[in-house]
Amino acid sequence: MFSKHARKVLVLLALVAVVAAACGDDDDDTTAESAAGGSTTTAAATADTGAATETTAEITPVTGDCIGTPGCIPDGQPDVNGDGTVKIGVLSPGDTHDNGYYQSFVDTAQQFSDENGWDLIVVDQINPSDALEQARNMCRQGVDMVAVAAGELADAIPASEEDVCAGTVWYVAGGAGVEQTPYFVQTNDDVFESLYVIGYASGLVMQQNGLTKAGFVTGPELDFATNAYNAWTAGIQAVIPDAETVVTYTGDFDDSAVGVEGAQAQLDQGVQFMYPYLGGATDAVADLAHAAGVQSVTPRTDRCDNSEDYDVSGIFSPGAFFAGILEDFNAGTVELGITRTFHIGVDPVPTVKVCDSVTGAAAIQTQVDDIASQVGAGTIDTHAAAAAVAGG
Repeated sequence: MFSKHARKVLVLLALVAVVAAACGDDDDDTTAESAAGGSTTTAAATADTGAATETTAEITPVTGDCIGTPGCIPDGQPDVNGDGTVKIGVLSPGDTHDNGYYQSFVDTAQQFSDENGWDLIVVDQINPSDALEQARNMCRQGVDMVAVAAGELADAIPASEEDVCAGTVWYVAGGAGVEQTPYFVQTNDDVFESLYVIGYASGLVMQQNGLTKAGFVTGPELDFATNAYNAWTAGIQAVIPDAETVVTYTGDFDDSAVGVEGAQAQLDQGVQFMYPYLGGATDAVADLAHAAGVQSVTPRTDRCDNSEDYDVSGIFSPGAFFAGILEDFNAGTVELGITRTFHIGVDPVPTVKVCDSVTGAAAIQTQVDDIASQVGAGTIDTHAAAAAVAGG
């Protein structure tokens, strides 16, 4: 499913501005908040607010040439509903102008939409409690695809089985994965694999500079964040066995104030290298670290061009995964009901890049690539390594 065209990588670099417009009547040019909360940032067709509940349906495939599961809709793509336009609807829990994780998702959708003359509708900063109604509202706007940008909005997924969303292709950027049903396709990656290799690269940079203490600043104390921290620590300690790491859970991926507060507390404890595993707060934390002479790792995107703040780019952007799904959608080959898992050292993404600002970057990159290959081949058990860290 995952194409290796160069465009997959290029989408990570695109910073395409999303044009703000109305959510309401077709001739209304004012921006409006959507019915269940969240920020609508692109033009949207008229939405019937309708009833608050929907009925569950066994969705009949759009064509007869299908895989035989209730949600499978190949063959008519990309204008699935046959209304003469192609609309992609994105639902995001985070800020899609964060210069990172969530923006990469929308930038990818915008690039494909611009290239193919599609319409794009984006609703971001959605509270998970509002996810289901936001999904129904998106379907009412006649979209051909609903793209859920992160697993935090898993509560939106039941709408894929409702009459209001019948005949709509659904894609979920599952991250650590959500329960698969026949009504959507999802992509995910293995956080243990990716973060172990990112940790290994961090350890090599730290070793070169004689550093032994690293800090991990993240948001809520969720399982995937804890797993990421443990795997990252395991990777560092594979290089520097006596390295010390500390973690701060700020409670919010996007709140720069609490991110900076947490990072400052770590700097006060003598942290010498930092991983801001955040969303919208990432740059504020990295800027603080840089001001203190501490280098950082990027979360999810290639930011090596911003070498003043970053030494290592951990690249597992949802935009890169989304690109593969959109290419399949454009070709009419999306299959619902499946999970596509991407593995470091096997697929083009996830990957880890050592920035040119690091002395001896090429030699370190060779070592990182070798470890990634070993992880991809299964010769390093990253889950066990992270479990050993968690067990103390």
